[in-house]
Amino acid sequence: MSKKPPAPQPSEFRGELSHGEDHINKVTWAGSIGSEHAIAPRIRVGRDRWFNILWLIPIGFAVALIAVAVAQGLRTMPSIQHFIADFPGVPSPTQADEQPGMPWWVNLQHFVNILFMFFIIRSGWQILVDHPRLYWTRHSRPGNEWMRVRPKSPDDPLWTAKQDSVDLPKHVGLPGLRHTIGLARWWHFTVDIGWLVNGVVFFILIFATGQWQRLVPTSWRVFPDALSVMIQYLSLNFPANHGWVAYNGLQLLAYFITVFIAAPLALITGLGMSPALSTRFHRFSRVFHIQLARSIHSLVMMWFVFFIVVHVTMVFVTGARENLNAMFAARDSNGWLGVGIFGIGAVIILAAWFTASPFTLRHPRVVQNVGNAVAGPFQRWFEKVNLSPNQYTEADISDYFWHNGTWPESPEYARLMANGFEDYRLRIDGLVDNPMELSLADLHALPHHEQITQHYCIQGWSGVAKWGGVSMSTILAMAQPHADAKWVVFYSIAEGSDGGIYYDAHPIAQMRGELAMLAYEFNGEPLTYGHGAPLRLRNEVQLGFKQVKWIKGVEFVAHFDEIGGGYGGYNEDHEYYGYSQSI
Repeated sequence: MSKKPPAPQPSEFRGELSHGEDHINKVTWAGSIGSEHAIAPRIRVGRDRWFNILWLIPIGFAVALIAVAVAQGLRTMPSIQHFIADFPGVPSPTQADEQPGMPWWVNLQHFVNILFMFFIIRSGWQILVDHPRLYWTRHSRPGNEWMRVRPKSPDDPLWTAKQDSVDLPKHVGLPGLRHTIGLARWWHFTVDIGWLVNGVVFFILIFATGQWQRLVPTSWRVFPDALSVMIQYLSLNFPANHGWVAYNGLQLLAYFITVFIAAPLALITGLGMSPALSTRFHRFSRVFHIQLARSIHSLVMMWFVFFIVVHVTMVFVTGARENLNAMFAARDSNGWLGVGIFGIGAVIILAAWFTASPFTLRHPRVVQNVGNAVAGPFQRWFEKVNLSPNQYTEADISDYFWHNGTWPESPEYARLMANGFEDYRLRIDGLVDNPMELSLADLHALPHHEQITQHYCIQGWSGVAKWGGVSMSTILAMAQPHADAKWVVFYSIAEGSDGGIYYDAHPIAQMRGELAMLAYEFNGEPLTYGHGAPLRLRNEVQLGFKQVKWIKGVEFVAHFDEIGGGYGGYNEDHEYYGYSQSI
């Protein structure tokens, strides 16, 4: 009678893990990374000169004064007076009588949109400053950016992207602490979904009720009308306000751009930064790559900020009570009801604004768990795309590839590196029929797999590289995982920034894909110290922090909730990332 094979034992590497905390200690956060404040945004002018955009404030003020003087002079010219008479830019009294006012649902959705937009912008700023540079090319070489919000980085070949991050004041960024991108992303994605739902409902209602006519120009006349209104505004002799029934030409263009161009573009460019979608739709992403998407996404954010500032200013200077009644009380009135409702809404928004960061820092697991419940299913859905290899060529390889992570400095690693990793062993165990240990020579003897792919860091930088090594499908064929093995856990020799070795879990289904591999070569050469020697993971459907470097163990498990802190990886346990990060 044959004996049953012994039950698989948990990997011994589990004992080297740390669990993470359920609160944030600012002193020890992210390996005591400390504070380094962002600077005012600088835009590249020419080759090596940078323009501080804060200069736009005095320049803009001077330009505005000149524009007012010019507009007032133009208003005295008969030709301009005739132009304004022919194109007043505002609805006629007949139009005002025929067109309906604002229904209550427009008021409600307007308030909800304001609330969502504030948190989208704040968390977006926090995400931006985690890699405080914007590029026009997919290759994120420092010095090639067109915009940055940090001083020049030191000339250190092992300078990491994490060190390059900066922070924002707690009531500007969300949550405002340096390198809290995991929590900022949960805020961003969760509120994004609410904003999108609100937007879809808004689009349905405006086209079902005829309200779209308030937002969509139906004649080329809108352009001379907009010019006329601009001259009237700048001359400080404002046009008649008929906002209850119809917008003037300038408002119509601004609202059309915001609703029908900027809002969809924010969604498209957000999805354009997804590693899963970009790798799947590679022909499209070769042109509309992550850095182009990221730059346009940031410009769209700037448009929204500009629009909000101008919009709020004009609401108050062109008739506050009348405008606030139309926007918040759904009535054509000069009374105080709209002002009162606006005041209540402002108190709600300010209370949410000033409590969001403290709440996040005190209850990061709540933010992580809520974000995973709301946005997680969408991220896991994007992971299911069918990826195809060989979308890049050697001509696409980046000449700079950022370093990241906490360097392995243990005696164990020093010994391995000293003898060229001859004593290195990769342990593969867990729920498999064939647990094994493989030397680097053993790995080299297996069928060679090679791919040229783009790396997507959660912080925002990217780079194309050629990886050589062993396909994970080869490893699976050798190890023969059990049917109940649903996840593959990769353990690093290196410790994470908060102690305990680094690790991450990946769905076994992704390990069967054509672009999942254990790499021992980088651009045709052996992996370097900074890029994970002797062995690192590549799983191109996921972001960079999940590509574990300096791998010493692979364990097949039923679920990752029994590993470490139970959240699916080191950064998930310690910095509140999500275990599924395909966006």
